Amino acid sequence: MANVEIYTTAYCPFCVRALALLQQKSVNYQEIKVDGNAEMRRTMMERSNGSHTVPQIFINNVHVGGCDQLIALEYNNQLDSLLDA
Repeated sequence: MANVEIYTTAYCPFCVRALALLQQKSVNYQEIKVDGNAEMRRTMMERSNGSHTVPQIFINNVHVGGCDQLIALEYNNQLDSLLDA
């Protein structure tokens, strides 16, 4: 199974939606909360080439983007192959 990391904040509807999709697919993931943590947010931005919005999602250390990109991968039947890699 893939190593999935997702940077989130509380009360973010896009984070909730992305987490729900991962849970629906029974994916084990590491949620990294960046609320009030400037160092973690900086790390997230460095890893995602400057993206400052949440969620930011990584599968096997590859940045796949945010919620919209994760859902697009699922819609285009590409998410499962990334998760199985």
